[in-house]
Amino acid sequence: MHALVVGAGGIGQHIALQLAEAGHTVSLASRRGAGPSAEVLAQAARSDAASRVTAVVVDAADADALAQAAAGASVIVNAVNPPYTTWSTAWPPMAAAFLGAAEASGAGLVTIGNLYGYGRVDAPMAESTPVAPNGVKGEVRAGMWRDALAAHTALRVRAVELRASDYFGPGAGAGVSFLNEYVVKPAASGRVARPPVGDADAPHSWTYLPDIAALAVAVAEADQAGPDWGRVWHVPTSEPRSQREVARDAAAAAGGADAVVRPLPRWVMALARVVPLVRELDETRHQFERPFVLDSTAAQERFGLRPTEWTDALRATVDPAGARRFSG
Repeated sequence: MHALVVGAGGIGQHIALQLAEAGHTVSLASRRGAGPSAEVLAQAARSDAASRVTAVVVDAADADALAQAAAGASVIVNAVNPPYTTWSTAWPPMAAAFLGAAEASGAGLVTIGNLYGYGRVDAPMAESTPVAPNGVKGEVRAGMWRDALAAHTALRVRAVELRASDYFGPGAGAGVSFLNEYVVKPAASGRVARPPVGDADAPHSWTYLPDIAALAVAVAEADQAGPDWGRVWHVPTSEPRSQREVARDAAAAAGGADAVVRPLPRWVMALARVVPLVRELDETRHQFERPFVLDSTAAQERFGLRPTEWTDALRATVDPAGARRFSG
């Protein structure tokens, strides 16, 4: 099987590498033409996996270029992550371009999604949780899946969406992972963790990057005409942990003392609303101020997957090279 993975951030890199480890050839597409980083390569189960990944230059906003890159692929993975502040304008044409490329090539479309479409919830989120977005970003993501499912139902494409909670892990990139940036890194280095939003003791589900990739591979290898496609799956995710618990565990993984977590006061964030990215956090603030729990039972049972052991995931995040796991 040949796969086109679009988006060379942490998610795309891990998916490309795990597809290669499974014996498939992969084109990893991005505007820069970047390949897997050293942090991600250190997690490979096989040292020769990277030889089956070819980095190519493709702008996902260019529908013609995307369709051309998809020619000959059995699967297209949409792992693109445009800047928060551009979602309302950047996502609709890109999502349409992905559907067009899938229809033209006959490749199945795997979209990596998130939980924003569920809005404010009072119980663990399963695939059956009603979609009720409470802001623009949630509406954008909900609309993307609505369009993809309509195209799937009309037999124009074969589509599936994999939804993860806030992710962490090696290769996430600077400023991309909330947990990496505001909790794990400072706690592991002995500094006070100062997350910009949230209750430090609220339970929260955190999804490990390689676990997103593991589900993507399992779904990509499934029969596209079968019941595993045309639906949503939740990525296998560990039991919820508060920011304070994560900081403690990250400090322990780094061999340090217990960590201190002091979320920034609301008044500080109110003053910082002149910064566009900070304003964007308002829509998702509720996710960090109350329990935000992902139920991934369905995917775990269907594909026989389990989330990576929590201590192993944190160790790899704190010290990617030290957690090297390839066997040959």
